[in-house]
Amino acid sequence: MSDTEQIKSKIDIVDFIGEYVQLKAAGINHKGLCPFHSEKSPSFMASRERSSWHCFGCNKGGDVFTFLQEIEGMEFVEALKYLADKAGVELTFKQSEVHSSQRNRLRDINTDAARFFHNFLMRMDASKDARAYLHDRGLTDETIEAWQIGFVPDQWELLTKYLLKKNHSIDDLVASGLTIKRDGAQAGRGFYDRFRGRIMFPIRDVHGYTVGFTGRVLVETEKSGGKYVNTPQTIIFDKSRVLFGLSQAKQEIKKQNLAVLVEGQMDVIACHQAGMTNVVASSGTALTEEQIHILKRYAKHMNMAFDADEAGQKAAKRGIDIALEQGMNIKVIQIPDGAGKDPDDCIRQDPAVWFAAVQNAQDVMQWYVKKAFAGKDTSDPKDKQAISDELLPEIARIPYAIEQDHWLRGVAGRIGVDVSLLRQDMTRLAKEAQKKVPQKSLGATRGGTMSVTSAPLPVAETRAHIFMKRFLMLFFSHPSKDLFDTMSGTIWSSFGPRYQALYESIQNSYTTTNSFHIDMLLGSQEPDMTQWVNMLLLEADEEFSAISERELEHETALLVEEITKEWKKNRRVALQQQLEEAEAAGDTERVQDILKQFQ
Repeated sequence: MSDTEQIKSKIDIVDFIGEYVQLKAAGINHKGLCPFHSEKSPSFMASRERSSWHCFGCNKGGDVFTFLQEIEGMEFVEALKYLADKAGVELTFKQSEVHSSQRNRLRDINTDAARFFHNFLMRMDASKDARAYLHDRGLTDETIEAWQIGFVPDQWELLTKYLLKKNHSIDDLVASGLTIKRDGAQAGRGFYDRFRGRIMFPIRDVHGYTVGFTGRVLVETEKSGGKYVNTPQTIIFDKSRVLFGLSQAKQEIKKQNLAVLVEGQMDVIACHQAGMTNVVASSGTALTEEQIHILKRYAKHMNMAFDADEAGQKAAKRGIDIALEQGMNIKVIQIPDGAGKDPDDCIRQDPAVWFAAVQNAQDVMQWYVKKAFAGKDTSDPKDKQAISDELLPEIARIPYAIEQDHWLRGVAGRIGVDVSLLRQDMTRLAKEAQKKVPQKSLGATRGGTMSVTSAPLPVAETRAHIFMKRFLMLFFSHPSKDLFDTMSGTIWSSFGPRYQALYESIQNSYTTTNSFHIDMLLGSQEPDMTQWVNMLLLEADEEFSAISERELEHETALLVEEITKEWKKNRRVALQQQLEEAEAAGDTERVQDILKQFQ
């Protein structure tokens, strides 16, 4: 029996997919809402008998490996290693390829580093102040062990030397973010540790792999470089997709259908130690769309705690807006005055107060309403308008009509106006917001310049547009004729005038000068196009600047495959419509021509 067959036989596909999708028995199969596209009626089905899954809505399907690759963006060798570990199967197949994956090598480095930090904290005399600090913060040795909290002394190369002795390469140590290369450094020389003199909190992905760290300085000095230092963006650590504590909390979140979101690592750890284990943290950053999407796999409800200051409320509001737009039910946790400045502080004073605050969390719209009405005179028309202007954009974000109507009527009643007036104002605000969004798109090239048309861009990008934008970002960050030629002009033009104009400009550059540089594009375009390209360049620099040659080839191949697949699907739909029209008109010659195009 092969490795993959052993893994399939030991992993129950329904239970595994059930960690991501809420499935209900439907005869011998299990059904649920597809995690790969938006739908209201379940079309996703998993079969324990066939050890497979399929969605009749988006037509995706496969086995446990393809599901993990689709939902986590893993390569096959990553999925193979993860599922083998989960199933307790010792791999005999493609071992060298599994271990040659840089993603897996970086995970191994982070695992070794976490073990090093933790052992140093628990065993070395030099860590006694760090242990005392953690004990003073109320953490037990059992909790420190469970979360593998560590410490690293203030030495320049201690971790780097240790990891080199563990046979990790210096290039991989730099790629992991744990080691920094001095300018002009040669191999094996001029490197130093990113984390020094800090208490170390391992950051794990949803599967429990250590992908990064947060280091809290033990003794602040002018040279300590900030109270907290985090692992930078790497190929395995993307802060916009990671939630601290999720691997430990996900089962309880799913069980309660509720995620409790706090700000810092110590808040999460204190909650878990106190017995509230459905708690995660955004680690001091505003919630992102990716984080919300991940949380939605496990729960539709989220209670949020955040700092009461203006900065904390602004950061929280950005996350709340995203969560509301994705249909999550949000409540705001408010710690009573004098009961602590954050969850960790509150728990140390009285855990019961924190548990009650979570239990009595206020619906986010109630919280917005309370804020909007605070200090306002509802008999003053200006205050009534101010309340309306503050609340209507929040109500408009609610994706459900009945819920929207409930809040509109409630606000209308409190300020003493007819609800129809609020609906008029909501329409006005939507139009004003729309005017602030650029509505111009680019037309075809005429005489070497691009003409502007008034066609508005779509509100929501299709899958094909998202893939095409990524392809364009990839090309902008690594322009080459070979990469450009992987996508035909026919496909470029199918995405509309803007992409067609770009294609013609780039193609003209290669034809006339046998080269292309982004400055050639920016110098000849109208402001709208230049602004769009500049935005793509910023995104490309952040996402693809450090990509390796092998990863570039792999990413290009994946994008071309997905774009071509989507293009063919859309093309088939268009041809089907043309065929029906030709048949209705009795145009047999046209019918034959379309059938040839189908083939």
